[in-house]
This record gives sequence, structure tokens and C-alpha cells, in this order.
Amino acid sequence: MQGGVYNFIKIKNMKILDRGEIFFQQPDEMVWKPSTFAKGLSVKDIAIAGELEMQFVRMEAGAKIPVHTHELPEFIYILQGELIIAGQVLNAGCVSIAAPGSEHLDVHTIHGCTFLLVDKPV
Repeated sequence: MQGGVYNFIKIKNMKILDRGEIFFQQPDEMVWKPSTFAKGLSVKDIAIAGELEMQFVRMEAGAKIPVHTHELPEFIYILQGELIIAGQVLNAGCVSIAAPGSEHLDVHTIHGCTFLLVDKPV
């Protein structure tokens, strides 16, 4: 599958920043929306700026993300729980950076997690 790791947002629901614009958002005021990308995922869509989007992703215990290839860099910061990428356990405070052309073959959580994602929008 080509494209960003979490191609489950709908751009029409996201704030799209104009060049030179600065945007502020209080995430606690946002609503979690179910993902159509994979079972057990919810998102809070923050905004799109240039070629990248920002969103919060919440994965329920046992959730898995399908195999995917990155067209642009992907940045993940774990806020809560654990995310397992290719056997590497990432806990709260850990980061993951995937370069363009990299593949994620195994991304899942055992107990659930929440993370901040910066990635290519759909």
C-alpha cells in the first residue's frame, strides 16, 4: 500500500493552513473520531500545513495497522501506552521517525496507546 502510514483521515474535516498562517488548537476540546483505516483506531485531526498533517491517534488494545510504505517522512511521539513497530517497543516519551521509502510491516499495540503523528495527508 502506498502513501502515509495513517491514510484514514478525511481532509475535508481538517484545518488546512495557508502559507504564512499559524494555527493553535486545544486537543482536549477535540472529539475522537473512529478511523476507517483499521479496526480499533480513533483520530483527532489537527491540521495540514504544506505537505504534512498532524493528528492524534488512539489505538485500542490489540489494534494493528496494515502494511504501508512512506512517501514522505513520518514522525511519531508516544504519549501513552506502548506501540510496537517491527518488534521495537515504544513507550510514552519515545519517538519514531520513518524516512521516505521506508516500510512498516508490523505495527501494533498489545495494551493500547495514544500518539502524536506528523505524516503525509491523504
